[in-house]
Amino acid sequence: MNAHRIRRSIVAIAAAAVLPLAVTACSSDSSDTAATEATAPVNNEQDTTPEPTEDATQADAPFGTACADVPEEGDGSFDGMAEDPVATAASNNPELSTLVDAVDQADLVDTLNNSEDITVFAPTNDAFDKLPEDDLKALLADKDELTKVLTYHVVGERLAPSDLEDGEFETLETSKLTTSGSDEEYQVNDESNIVCGNVQTSNATVYIVDTVLMPKS
Repeated sequence: MNAHRIRRSIVAIAAAAVLPLAVTACSSDSSDTAATEATAPVNNEQDTTPEPTEDATQADAPFGTACADVPEEGDGSFDGMAEDPVATAASNNPELSTLVDAVDQADLVDTLNNSEDITVFAPTNDAFDKLPEDDLKALLADKDELTKVLTYHVVGERLAPSDLEDGEFETLETSKLTTSGSDEEYQVNDESNIVCGNVQTSNATVYIVDTVLMPKS
């Protein structure tokens, strides 16, 4: 055997010895990678919290032509009123000053502020002005009758706009009032229009109305 054949044999033997080592190394790397991938934490969680829809947002918002008169900022704004109980919130709205005075004269401030989850149909100053002057003076001077009229404007639960579409509710005065309407146009007892509705305070939902509600005798 000449020198050339001897060198070829040595090269072949060396290659045969190295090949298994290379295969083993590759196999080890693949196994390690597979093991790492198998044990690596997989975060497949997705945030499934639904985003509020435009319709839901609008359903929660105050509505009505008179809502434009509410200040955008301060205690008398919608955000400000939401932080106060209902009698306090009303006192920050200049359009409800007659109602606020009447509630004070009837000693109902604490009653309204300390009640939980009520609905108040709040007459505007213009609503009180619709009453004959002598009748209004007589009403404000008669605490028992004034209390009866004011508590007739209060329902002992929070009412959403959808509840008003065709409703009948017992008031704190103990007699009932009715509501009707749809699409942000509602009436109480078929005579008093809601001019700014779904106003939230810390303990009540308020519907501002353009006519004073009178309980049936």
